[in-house]
Amino acid sequence: MAGERVPEPDRARLDLATAHLEPPFAVVDLDAFDANAADLLRRAGGKPLRLASKSVRCRALQDRALAAGFRGQLCFTLPEALWLAERGANDLLVAYPTTDRRALRALAHGPHAAAITVMVDAVAHLDLIAAAAGDDGAPVRVAIDVDASWRPLRGRVHVGVRRSPVHSPEGAAALARAIVARPGLRLAGLMSYEAQIAGLGDRPPGRPWLGAALRAVQRASARELAVRRAAVVAAVEAVAPLELVNGGGTGSIERTAAEPAVTEVTAGSGLYGPALFDAYRAFAPRPAALFALPVVRRPGPGVATLLGGGYLASGAAGPDRLPRPALPRGLRLDGREGAGEVQTPVAGAVADDLAVGDRVWLRHAKAGELCERFADLHLVAGDRIVETVPTYRGEGGTFL
Repeated sequence: MAGERVPEPDRARLDLATAHLEPPFAVVDLDAFDANAADLLRRAGGKPLRLASKSVRCRALQDRALAAGFRGQLCFTLPEALWLAERGANDLLVAYPTTDRRALRALAHGPHAAAITVMVDAVAHLDLIAAAAGDDGAPVRVAIDVDASWRPLRGRVHVGVRRSPVHSPEGAAALARAIVARPGLRLAGLMSYEAQIAGLGDRPPGRPWLGAALRAVQRASARELAVRRAAVVAAVEAVAPLELVNGGGTGSIERTAAEPAVTEVTAGSGLYGPALFDAYRAFAPRPAALFALPVVRRPGPGVATLLGGGYLASGAAGPDRLPRPALPRGLRLDGREGAGEVQTPVAGAVADDLAVGDRVWLRHAKAGELCERFADLHLVAGDRIVETVPTYRGEGGTFL
C-alpha cells in the first residue's frame, strides 16, 4: 500500500445520506470503519489487538471494533475505565498514571477491581494507590509504564515523548519489586509506547528528505527498543509473572507485533483514519470520521466562509493540527485565519461553486478528539444513515 494516495470519501453518497441534517454534524462511514478495522487486525498478524478508547470515544463504535476482533481496551483515565466497566466493559488497561484518589477508592472498594489495570511508573504512584485504597480494599492491578524513547549518544539526545522515568531493565525490575512487596497491589503487566514510531508519520507532504531522515531514525529506534524491551520483560518476569506486555499504536503495528516479548499491540486512530495518518507510507486508512460545516458567507472570489470549525488537535502547535477540508476537493484553509472558533474561511477555485447554505466536509487531524465537539455521530452505511449514536460527550462522559 506504500505510495498510494489516501482513499477519498464519496461526497455524493455522504450528501445523499445526510441531506435531511443541518450542519454542523459529524458522521462515521461504517464501510470505511469496518475496512479499517479489518486492515488493523490484518497488520497485527494474529497478535491480540487492544482498542485505544480515546481514539474512538463512542461506546457503540468501540463495541463494533471489539465485535470485529479487538480484545480489551486501553483507556485514558481511570474514571473513564470505571464508567465503561459500569456499562459492561471488561479487560480495561488505563494507559496513564492517575492521581484521582476518589476513583482509586472506587476501584478498590467497588465491583470492578478485577476488570481494570492502572498504570504506574514511580513509587509515588504506589504510595498514592495504597493511601486511597486503604487496608480493606481489593488488590489493585497495576502495570509498569516503561519509557520507549530512544536515547542515543549516551543519553545526550532524546527521541520520543516525555513519559515514564523507567527506562532500563534494572529500573523496571526495581519498581516491580516495590509493587510485589505491597499486599494491596498486584503486578499484572507492562506497557511501552513508541510514540516516535507509532505516532509520527514517515512521509511528511512535500518534504522527501525529512521523510528519509525520519525513516532512518525510526528504524534505529525500533532496533534499540526491541532489544531493550525484551530485556525489560525478562528482568520484570524474574520478579513476578506478567499477564500482558503491551506496545505499539496504529503507526507501528507490524513492527511491534513482530517482537516476541510483546503479547499485545494497541490501535484506535486507524479506525477513523484522521488527517495525520495521511503521512504514513506503509498503510493508508480510509477516512471514516468526517464533519460537515455550512457555508454562511461568500466574502469574495475564491473564498467561502464556514460556520465554526476551530476543532484543533492536541500536540505541538502547527498547521498539521488543523482540520483539513476534504470535500469538495481543492479547498484549503486560509493561512492567516486557519480554523476559527466562529468561522473558517476556505479558499480555492472550487469555492466559487459553493453557495450560502451549501456544506463542506472536513477531517479532524486526530481521531477521538472530534467527539469532544459533537454529542452524536451519524453512522452511514452505503447512502443512508443507519443509526445515530451518542459520543462520550453525548452520554455526559467528559473525562479530559
